[in-house]
Amino acid sequence: MELTLTTPALLFPAISLLLLAYTNRFLTLATLIRSLHSEYKVTPNPLTLVEILSLRYRVRLVRDMQFLGVSSFLLCVVCMSVLFVGQVWLGSILFGVSLLLMICSLALSVREIQVSIDALDLHLRDLENQR
Repeated sequence: MELTLTTPALLFPAISLLLLAYTNRFLTLATLIRSLHSEYKVTPNPLTLVEILSLRYRVRLVRDMQFLGVSSFLLCVVCMSVLFVGQVWLGSILFGVSLLLMICSLALSVREIQVSIDALDLHLRDLENQR
């Protein structure tokens, strides 16, 4: 397989959209945390406290997802620079590492979705118990 300058460039649109999605997740979590914090100060509720702890974990996951995604993007740019000067072997390694970082970022995204679903399930069980 031949690695050309355009191969890493194919990831640019995907990485950009992915980082935008991660940023939206972060902003949504930040808004929810602020809202729950205010709610908990007024009326302490054990369920709210459990959700706040879950949100802390989710924010860390999103932070790590963003870090890995940005690192992948950065390595793509470095890979293209290396390919531009004719270092195909080094470019191939950098591109492989970039793909690995993207895979890790996506795996953390799946984990964050699982934690989110668990939090929603907690609320649904609470509603069912109140019937």
